[in-house]
Amino acid sequence: MIEYLRNIEFVSPYFLLLGLVPLLWYIWRFLSKKNTDTTFTISTSDAFEGGGSWRTKLTWLPDLLRLGGLLFLVLSLARPQLSLKEETVNAEGIDIMLAIDLSSSMLAKDFEPDRLEVSKQVAEDFVRNRKYDRLGLAVFAGEAFTQCPLTTDQSILIDFLQALSVGILEDGTAIGMGLATAVNRLKDSESESKIVILLTDGVNNTGYIDPETAAEIAREYDVKVYTIGVGSAGNALTPVNRRSNGQYIFRNAKVQIDERLLQKISSSTGGKYYRAKDRNQLEAIYAEIDRLEKTKIEVNVFKRYQDEFRYFLLIGLGLLLFELLLRKTVLNILS
Repeated sequence: MIEYLRNIEFVSPYFLLLGLVPLLWYIWRFLSKKNTDTTFTISTSDAFEGGGSWRTKLTWLPDLLRLGGLLFLVLSLARPQLSLKEETVNAEGIDIMLAIDLSSSMLAKDFEPDRLEVSKQVAEDFVRNRKYDRLGLAVFAGEAFTQCPLTTDQSILIDFLQALSVGILEDGTAIGMGLATAVNRLKDSESESKIVILLTDGVNNTGYIDPETAAEIAREYDVKVYTIGVGSAGNALTPVNRRSNGQYIFRNAKVQIDERLLQKISSSTGGKYYRAKDRNQLEAIYAEIDRLEKTKIEVNVFKRYQDEFRYFLLIGLGLLLFELLLRKTVLNILS
C-alpha cells in the first residue's frame, strides 16, 4: 500500500484545495455541538449509569463518514494516476580479472586476521560495487589457474572469493604465471576496457613465465594492470615451515615485496602500482581503482500512467451512502 501511494500522481492537484471545505465543515460541526451542550440538575444519576445506549455512543460516526466521503470525492476530482516506471539500462561494462596470491606468506599476521582474509573481504566489496561489469578470478602461488572465468553473476564470484585458502596450490610466488593466466582470460574480450588487478605479498621465485614477459603479453592485448603489494613494513609473523600434520610454524620474518617489479608491470601497461600496509590502505586502493575505471551507463526511463480516480470516487460514494443509511435507519439522526 505504501509503495502504491508513492507512485500516485495527480493530474489536477489544484482541486485538492477543495478538501478544505469538508474539513472546515467538520470542525464547525464539532464546535457547534460542543457549544450547544446544556446542563440540568437531577436528584440521581442512576438512570445514566453505563454511559448511555450504543446509538448515543455512535452519534459521531455519520459526520466522520461524511467527511471521509467528501474528501475521497475531492481526491477523485484531482484525477489520481498510478505512475508505472520502466528503466532500460545500457551499460558499457569493463572486463576485470582479479589475480590473487595464495602463497603461504599470505597467512602473515600483520593484517587481522591475516593478509589473505583481509584481501578476500576487500575484493568482495569491490565486486559488489561493479554490478555492470564482467569480473573473473585467477589465483596463483607456485602455479596458477583460473578460479572463476569472467561473469556478470556477482554471487558466484563472491562464493569463489570466500572459498579461497592457502594450500590449494603448490607453494611459491609465480607472479608471471598469475598475470599470464588472468590476461589469457581477457585476450579475446571485445570490451573496450580490460583490467587486471594483481595482488601479491612477495617476490617472484618460481614459474615458467617471467613477470616482465607476462606484462608484455598484457600490453599486446591492451590489458591494463594494476598491481598491489600487500604487507606491512619491517618484520611480520609469517609462516616459515610446516609440520607433518599440516600446521604452519610462524616466526617473525622480514616483509619482502618486489616493488620495482610491480611498478614496472603496471607502468608498462598503463596501470598503477599501490602499496597496502594495512586494511584501510587496501580499501582506499580498491576505492581509487573503482573511481579510475568507471563504467559508462545510460539509463532510459519510460513512464506509463493508469487512471485511478474511479476507485477514489467509488470509496467516496460508498462512505456517503453508508452515512445516509446510518442516519435514516439504526441511528435515526435527522441532521
